[in-house]
Amino acid sequence: MIELLLPADVSSAATRAETVPDGTLFPEEEALIARSVDKRRNDFATARACARRAMAGLGLPPVAVLHGHRGKPLWPEGIVGTLTHCAGYRAAALARATDVLSLGIDAEPHAPLPTGVRELVTLPAERERIGPPAPEGTGGIHWDRILFSAKESVFKTWYPVTGVELDFVEADLTFHRTDGPESGAGAQGPAAAEGTFAARLLLTDPALPTTLHGRWRVEDDIVATAVLVRPDWHEGSKS
Repeated sequence: MIELLLPADVSSAATRAETVPDGTLFPEEEALIARSVDKRRNDFATARACARRAMAGLGLPPVAVLHGHRGKPLWPEGIVGTLTHCAGYRAAALARATDVLSLGIDAEPHAPLPTGVRELVTLPAERERIGPPAPEGTGGIHWDRILFSAKESVFKTWYPVTGVELDFVEADLTFHRTDGPESGAGAQGPAAAEGTFAARLLLTDPALPTTLHGRWRVEDDIVATAVLVRPDWHEGSKS
């Protein structure tokens, strides 16, 4: 699903598998999770297996993907990338730095946010735009979860470039649905729901545009979002 949100010059890979065979990780990666619980190990390993497939899509040899501050993945020289994992979905997306300045992807279960989280991660204007939470099990779109995922993608795009933390309430998001509300109905529920979003940054940095643009999709009970900024964004190209 994530490949539907990204341009052709981004190499992506995804899986719904929860585990990977032993020996998938490089020794340096194994050392990072040697004391981790099984869930953390599985999330880490499956995401990196996706990263290696995405590397192959760019013609790159497989290498270890370590991490820096805030868990930022450390990519080979000249490569930008992003990882995501949630229950039932893991993905990676990579591109050459000559083509893409920064990108972020995120996946979440398509379900309402836990009680109390909605107010912590949204602005009042955003809550007004997305409306009240859709009751679970009704087939409605969980806009609060899409918004949460989109803000995660915004942060993953922002942080590697600026090195500055971005709080959930430091981006004001608006959404546009491009598939038509009726296409989420029927036997597949909201599987076909998709659209775009714009994130107006309330904390700005000259290295990035003040508004980031992204895409979202709901399919098979998973929400996926993606944001991408081109190196020439300052010349008027759309991010």
